[in-house]
Amino acid sequence: MRRTIRLDAGLLREAEALAVRTGRTLTSLIEDALREALAREPGVVRSGRAEVAVHRGKGLLPGVDLDSSTALLELMELPAAP
Repeated sequence: MRRTIRLDAGLLREAEALAVRTGRTLTSLIEDALREALAREPGVVRSGRAEVAVHRGKGLLPGVDLDSSTALLELMELPAAP
């Protein structure tokens, strides 16, 4: 699944360097870190199925490009990550 997230620039540089040093992809490094963080949470029950809210609407607004995170940030009036 593809998702856009914003990370602190220094943290991202460190993660990228660790991925290179260990011969892994950045994606696999982040996935493993999230799994470890979730495993440390006490009392969290994982059913293996997530509930997703569905909002009915008329689709995308004209000019919205879901392939461009910069364009989406501009539309949402958020500053782009460096």
